[in-house]
Formats: sequence, structure tokens, C-alpha cells
Amino acid sequence: MALEDEEDRRVRSPALLDLTREDLDRLSREELMFRITLLEAEQDRTRTALAAKSSLRGVAEELFKR
Repeated sequence: MALEDEEDRRVRSPALLDLTREDLDRLSREELMFRITLLEAEQDRTRTALAAKSSLRGVAEELFKR
């Protein structure tokens, strides 16, 4: 339980926490496949945002190094 509490504090999005707790047993095969498609798209979107932040951080570090 302590690990779950720690994870809850690190995640800002309640929707993300709800998603991880959803009962998948009640979903059909098609719904599960659709869910995977949506999650993969969200993964791509998240990776793009992370790359943008990493790039911006590198630019800022270079700027303040001078």
C-alpha cells in the first residue's frame, strides 16, 4: 500500500490514476484493443512533450553556461 501512496503523490493527473485502477475484466476484446490504440497514441504524445522539454532544457543550459 505504501508504494501505491507514493505513486499517487507523484502523479498529477487523477485521470491517469483512475485509468490504472480500472477493472479490465469487464471490457470486451474490442474495447481492450481500442484502449491499447488510444494508450499508444497517448504514449507518443507524451514522448513528444518530453522530447520538447528536454530540448528546451538543453537550450537553457547552453544559454546560462555562457
